[in-house]
Amino acid sequence: MAQARISAKASEGAQQQPQQQQQSGGQLRGRFYRSTSMADRSSRLLENLDQLELRVEAFRDAASAMEQEKEILLEMIHNIQNSQDMRHISEGEREELNLTANRLMGRTLTVEVSVETIRNAQQQESLLHATKMIDEIVNKLLDDLEDAKMRLMSLYGACTSDVPAGPIDQKFQSVVIGCAIEDQKKIKRRLETLLRNLENSEKSITLLEHQKSSVRQSCNSKQD
Repeated sequence: MAQARISAKASEGAQQQPQQQQQSGGQLRGRFYRSTSMADRSSRLLENLDQLELRVEAFRDAASAMEQEKEILLEMIHNIQNSQDMRHISEGEREELNLTANRLMGRTLTVEVSVETIRNAQQQESLLHATKMIDEIVNKLLDDLEDAKMRLMSLYGACTSDVPAGPIDQKFQSVVIGCAIEDQKKIKRRLETLLRNLENSEKSITLLEHQKSSVRQSCNSKQD
């Protein structure tokens, strides 16, 4: 009876040993598979982040485009309000058009779009320096319009990769190079806007002078 029990236990132990080895092998294979799965997950996550990075940059570009569109709309409304055509219509029509223009400007200003530029300390300092150089010229516009225009053109020439029509401000160019790429684009856009406004102002002045000259000639003809 005892011998039968011993034999039964020996047989059971022999059966359990392959099972344990099989379980152990399964655990090893499971660990190997888990390792492979982790690598796959990491690769998929990295791919997802790469795709999201493209979408983030596209999102920032779209927001920057909206910023520019807002600036353009405000400039166009302002130009209409200060155009020569507005001076040569009846008072009632001018008042009605100004009300419409003010309404459009107010609606445009309700849209807030802001794209923050990440800068280091050096880029921040360069931006402040470049802004100060532009502001100094703008503050002297009324003193000498032609000189201010020439100086702004030299600053603009320092920001463009095209061959400039005139001299460029080397000092300003070195300052702009130290700015962040997004700030460089904004500086260039600001200079373009200023030069456009100056050109429109010169056209208005020229037209006004031409009208005055025509009036004087008409008066002289009548006197003759």
